[in-house]
Amino acid sequence: MKNIFKYIAGSCMLLAIVGCNEGIDPITYVPPGDDLSAPTVSLTFPSGDLNIPFTDTEVDLDIKFRVEDDIRIDNVSVVLDGETIHDQSDFLDYRIYLGSEFYESLGLGDHEMTLTAKDASGKTTTETLSFNVSNKYLTKYDGELFYMPFEFGLYTELVSETDPTVVGEPGFGDGKVGTSYKGAADSYLTFPTDGLIGEEFSATMWYKVNADPDRGGILVIGPPDDGNPSAQNNRNSGFRFFRENAGGMQRVKLNVGNGTADTWFDGGAAADIDPNKNEWVHLAFTISSTECVVYINGEVVSQGDFDGVDWTGCDIVSIMSGEPRFGGWGHASDLSNLDDLRIYSKALSEGEVKAIME
Repeated sequence: MKNIFKYIAGSCMLLAIVGCNEGIDPITYVPPGDDLSAPTVSLTFPSGDLNIPFTDTEVDLDIKFRVEDDIRIDNVSVVLDGETIHDQSDFLDYRIYLGSEFYESLGLGDHEMTLTAKDASGKTTTETLSFNVSNKYLTKYDGELFYMPFEFGLYTELVSETDPTVVGEPGFGDGKVGTSYKGAADSYLTFPTDGLIGEEFSATMWYKVNADPDRGGILVIGPPDDGNPSAQNNRNSGFRFFRENAGGMQRVKLNVGNGTADTWFDGGAAADIDPNKNEWVHLAFTISSTECVVYINGEVVSQGDFDGVDWTGCDIVSIMSGEPRFGGWGHASDLSNLDDLRIYSKALSEGEVKAIME
């Protein structure tokens, strides 16, 4: 038996020797050559300014970077705002290093990150990135001037980063997404109209109607009515976007003033919302120098010629009430839900309205 094992072992050794000498190159030492180039470095993330949700004040960073050398990497370090957060001198692959570092709770403001690599011959390369962390809202649509998402228990308008004047005690409810404004009796919001009004104007929003009371203001920019301070109804300038009972349905209407008179955009039954369905609908309207258009769920429900809006005396916008400038016919606080209110400096096209809705 011992002889058999010796025979097998000997045969294997013979095959190995023959193999090494017949077509299979032996392993030979190859010198690495001269180290001619400095390392190349690249910060993969972050690569520029960072924008985070408006309610956040800090962010966790998963920092990514790449280092490469022609011969051998000796050391890689990352410094963030003067603090060394990564230092590496041992590598599985001495020519290419794909590195990462998780950094928690980086605050808002300006920051500087430096990536440095040194090779075995002492040559060093550095890349520095200056970047900013901001929680400012970035507008999504052409002409967007104003956006209220009503999230996190806040009435903040994100483009200007300002809060409204809150009248009464409105609240929050379930939204189209997240939370929404929830109307209450004798309650509404107002903002100054500075920067919001011009030759063209559009607004879009999600809306879930509450038919009690049977009428209410949704969005109003109107002038004061000095002759009727307790029941104002001067319709010669600005606009009034509201809803009212129409045989058990709630009909959406738009009224716009050109400086001397007002024009109605009432789509009749096409502009009705069934309050019994208790569902969200998308509302939009546009005002230009030639026409006004009202949309429900992206479809035109009222459209007509118009020779341009006049804004005389229109210094406030009322949200979810006709008060204080359009209360003469009882279009006061709306107890419905409102979500994702946006205002634009242009007359949106039908395609744009549908794209925003979708």
